[in-house]
Amino acid sequence: MDLFSPLTVGALHLPNRVVMAPLTRMRSGAEGVPGDIVAEHYAQRAGLGMIITEGVYPSAESRAYPGQPGIVTEAQAEGWRAVADAVHAEGGRIVMQLMNGGRVSHTDITGTPRIVAPSAIAIQGEVHTPAGKTAFPVPHALTTDELAEVRDEFVAAATRAIDAGMDGVEVHSANGYLLHQFLSPVSNQRTDAYGGSPEARAKFVIEVTTAVADAVGAGRVGIRLSPAHNIQDVVETDDADVRATYEALVRGIAPLGLAYLSVLHAEPEGDLVQALRADFAGTFIANSGFGRLTTKDEAVEFVAEGLADAVAVGRLAIANPDLVERWEGGYPENEPDPATFYGAGAEGYTDYPRLSA
Repeated sequence: MDLFSPLTVGALHLPNRVVMAPLTRMRSGAEGVPGDIVAEHYAQRAGLGMIITEGVYPSAESRAYPGQPGIVTEAQAEGWRAVADAVHAEGGRIVMQLMNGGRVSHTDITGTPRIVAPSAIAIQGEVHTPAGKTAFPVPHALTTDELAEVRDEFVAAATRAIDAGMDGVEVHSANGYLLHQFLSPVSNQRTDAYGGSPEARAKFVIEVTTAVADAVGAGRVGIRLSPAHNIQDVVETDDADVRATYEALVRGIAPLGLAYLSVLHAEPEGDLVQALRADFAGTFIANSGFGRLTTKDEAVEFVAEGLADAVAVGRLAIANPDLVERWEGGYPENEPDPATFYGAGAEGYTDYPRLSA
């Protein structure tokens, strides 16, 4: 296989196997409506095989960051319709990542009376709110009835995303957010059917993913996992438990026939990730994670050696809107500027130069 060869991913046909990883950028204002600058940013990157958007919140209560976009209101849906139209006009494909932040938030961000989690356990540390830094609050532990409401919010958001012209949706079950919080015995200390054993902790993620796939078609649904990432107090350090939990999860969703499985892990070539890939038995997207840049050589090697069907790229996709053209032609890359990753304006967002400039 070749990184620059076409690939069918569920209902989507990709011209190459370089995928834009989901990247929090916080450019959608207080109302969470993606505007012209967001449309421009994604349209600039339409040459990538597939774009996965930043995490988009499916309910006000699930918002994690100021400036994060949502898919709750009509204005938000129309904003995303403009984004999808802009990407499609440039010949691209775009999938929306659906993200419930869970306890990674504060009521000053959500504007709701509470934040939620599997268990009433706060993250240690401080959260950045519009009013400044403050301690993470103790979250409300979701009841069984409320879990059904959260599931239905994911389904409604997925439906709105597809109706707005998105090519698919990705269920975010990684990076310490709500669905990931259910998977760890540290953040999930429930004693009902959704806590305790690895199988029970995987149950809610399976239910959400199944419901989303039923609503919009499995061929338009992917899922993102980050086993043992140990971020935002979602701690997964027991190797046997990690393996049992994620095997239960992947085996639970494998029969759905999802478009893809995306795994964020420092060792995509390792036994754990490759075992999950085998259990999934479908299109697999590797992402080597926050620890290092995903380089061209690494991406080429992963696909050539059959370790992944496609590779998700983060920071270099931020800095190089024409990344595939640069990689395929052997041209130099722009360097990403971490100081401008998060913010409100064009700097570090839509102003990275193209080769043609």
